[in-house]
Amino acid sequence: MNQFKDLILENPTIYSILKFVLIVASVLLVVQFLRRFLRKNICDTTARYKSQKAIEFIGYVLLVILSFSYFTGNIKDLTLAIGLFSAGIAFALQELILSIAGSIYIYVVNVYKPGDRIEINGIKGDVIDVDSMYTTMMEIGQWVSSDNYSGRIVKLSNAFVFKGPIYNYSQNFPFIWDEFNLPIKYGSNVELAKSLVIDIASKALSEYTVNSRTKWKEVVNKYYIEDAQVEPTLAISLTDNWIQFNLRYIVDYKKRRFTKNELQDSIRKAFEATKGQVVFASTTIELVKIPDLKVDINK
Repeated sequence: MNQFKDLILENPTIYSILKFVLIVASVLLVVQFLRRFLRKNICDTTARYKSQKAIEFIGYVLLVILSFSYFTGNIKDLTLAIGLFSAGIAFALQELILSIAGSIYIYVVNVYKPGDRIEINGIKGDVIDVDSMYTTMMEIGQWVSSDNYSGRIVKLSNAFVFKGPIYNYSQNFPFIWDEFNLPIKYGSNVELAKSLVIDIASKALSEYTVNSRTKWKEVVNKYYIEDAQVEPTLAISLTDNWIQFNLRYIVDYKKRRFTKNELQDSIRKAFEATKGQVVFASTTIELVKIPDLKVDINK
């Protein structure tokens, strides 16, 4: 023990390093203790997640401040030290710096948060975590049709918030517009078909229509944007083969596939119940001339 003390006294650098390691370890232990305490005592998932992230962020900031002040010897030199340090490693660690800056930007500006459905850098999915370096997403799409989970978890650098557009499906307005086409055979009762489609859509989407109308008013008041119709609308166009109905409607961003299936199945049953008054069309081919066939029965 005495030899260890003598070694420390004879080598102040070693003593300084050990002291710094103890300070860092103490801060990290306090951060972990607070995280566990919050995890056990906060029931609300959102509040628990945000509080743990806040403690983690404060801990990192505190470590940076303590490091600079410890080695410079004076807190007043902190600004100069940070400037010199940043200038020296900016090029080598530019991706890392952008990621950290991106995480701060995401939290401050509220670009997106866990639970949002976003598309960034060509990747679409639900955000399940945002830390100081990466955004973690549960991927949707790719080889899976419509807005279904593919099963892959994607970690994306936070630096991408500065490199391209970010599409948010749920922030401020958690609804999207969707549409599909219905081919109606010429000669069908078009007026009956129109009334059936609108009636089915209005009933099936009434809850979305009411909820989205309130949300859309908030968006209009917040941004420079014109008002839009949230009720189901039907547009008709004439093609060479059929009368095309285009049904446009608003739906919860997480229930797009389910809602489209319910609407199309209900419309199919309603058309079948008309007993031939409304019939779906299919692609038709008209044969203008049948080519001459030569048959030799002797062969």
